[in-house]
Amino acid sequence: MAAPSLSSNEPPNKLSLGRKLAFGVGDLGPALVASIQGFFLNAFLLDIAGIRPAAAGVIFLIVKIWDSVNDPIIGRLTDRTNTRWGRRRPWLLFGAVPFGLAWFLQWLVPDLSDTGLFWYYLVVALLLDTGFTAVNVPYTALTPELSQDYDERTSLNSFRFSFSILGGLAALVVHSMLIGLFPSVTTGYAVSAAVMGGVIILSNFITFAYTAEHHFKDQTAENDPGFVEGVKIALRNRPFLYVVAIYLLSWLCIQFVQANMLLYVRYWLGGEERFIQLAFALQISAFIFLLFWSRVSQKWGKQKVYFVGMSFWIAVEIALFFVQPGQFYLLLVLAILAGVGVSVGYLIPWSMLPDVVELDELETGQRREGIYYGFFVFLQKLGISLGLALSNFILDAAGYINAEDLTNLPQQPTAVLTALRIFVSLVPAVILLISFPIVHRYPITREKHAEILAALAARHKTQD
Repeated sequence: MAAPSLSSNEPPNKLSLGRKLAFGVGDLGPALVASIQGFFLNAFLLDIAGIRPAAAGVIFLIVKIWDSVNDPIIGRLTDRTNTRWGRRRPWLLFGAVPFGLAWFLQWLVPDLSDTGLFWYYLVVALLLDTGFTAVNVPYTALTPELSQDYDERTSLNSFRFSFSILGGLAALVVHSMLIGLFPSVTTGYAVSAAVMGGVIILSNFITFAYTAEHHFKDQTAENDPGFVEGVKIALRNRPFLYVVAIYLLSWLCIQFVQANMLLYVRYWLGGEERFIQLAFALQISAFIFLLFWSRVSQKWGKQKVYFVGMSFWIAVEIALFFVQPGQFYLLLVLAILAGVGVSVGYLIPWSMLPDVVELDELETGQRREGIYYGFFVFLQKLGISLGLALSNFILDAAGYINAEDLTNLPQQPTAVLTALRIFVSLVPAVILLISFPIVHRYPITREKHAEILAALAARHKTQD
């Protein structure tokens, strides 16, 4: 399949529906990782693989140390990649298979000792993190290379996160169905992992084949400031630091809820067999409001949308703390209402980032999407790892009891139940409140972005 070519030296401001759909498909892999891993991985490691919470927390932290190295490195490598297919798309082609294979290995339960299991899941987690980075950093860095229009980028991200949310929703449903088809839960997880690994590979092949990058002027060694200096420049970009903080806090909030919700339902609320209904309701609501906020942001602006959506989400989180055992339908209503804020947490930070890339180009004369998006992917995984590691350390200290049989669950200590309630309610509410003054100070408005583009256009005209 040959990729369509661009007809001019500048990226089009209005992309065809086909291009947007092909771009959105690329987020199916990260979406199913975020969805299945977010909702099921912690409970899988604790109650199926039998890993102690503290040991699982150590795995997440070690992976994060490696992640802090590979994200900016791969981001920079994509900036300097120069092929007839562009800078980013080759990574989707060649990284898809290792990514999908590592995903499959993560959900196996080999017959090993406790120590052997720890090392197995640690090594696989390191491989999966590397594969995820090799695909997702260049994929996310495609956004500013597909369009320079302020609102069109929000539209692009709405397509991307529509696929993300609906793909994550479909992954949850298929995952749960496959697990239920087999008498052994470990067999069900292995079959699901094989199916999802195939989706990861295929979706990246489709995005590679049916998108096309704008070819910017090559980054030569003569004018390249180097990796260390490039990172320093990125960290001196004040709007970027604001977006970094906004995204980290938003994603940390999402992960605290997502990573502990299954355990919360299993041990506090009851009715685990209906857990998929909660996840389904949340994902559908987030998808609907993603489309809504994408339109509204064109009138209100990104900051106002963030304030309104997240204020609503904070109220939902506080209400969640007071849900009592057996009140499933109340929790279902709160899950639907939470989609108002979850959609904003997906949409707004990612819509802000391309504007920061242009500001950096205006100030330095370099386009370093890879570095910026590498940091962003790192922060996404940092949010996941911190949420899992910190909550697991606390659960271990509170006396968490690993389940030996999911049909005969242990009675968890009161301290564990209280911790789970706080993890899915009050902790996320506080995290979101911290993000508000940062969003208020974010300086790139629609008018400011128009000035940046005008200055860049004048510079390019002079250089030509």
